[in-house]
Amino acid sequence: MVKHIILWTLNPQLTDEEKDKVKAGIKQGLESLVGKVPGLIDVKVITDRRLASSNADVMLDSTLESEEALKNYATHPAHVEVANTKVRPYTINRSCLDIETD
Repeated sequence: MVKHIILWTLNPQLTDEEKDKVKAGIKQGLESLVGKVPGLIDVKVITDRRLASSNADVMLDSTLESEEALKNYATHPAHVEVANTKVRPYTINRSCLDIETD
């Protein structure tokens, strides 16, 4: 199995109200991909309970069946749609950690 973890920083020009709407859209969009993208086992998007020491706004914690499933997820049309409409227009920084798990 593979863990695919992403941290995003939202555009600081967004108002707090806009940030809340963006976070809700990212969460809904990415979590809805389970069952649509082959090999995607689990998705959790964390948008709240952030401590002041954090330097990211949103975390994606997802589990996929394999590295091949991760590659297919990256180009799957449903994922690309969410990324292009709910994530990329509103974020300024992205960090990724992909790891094999037991």
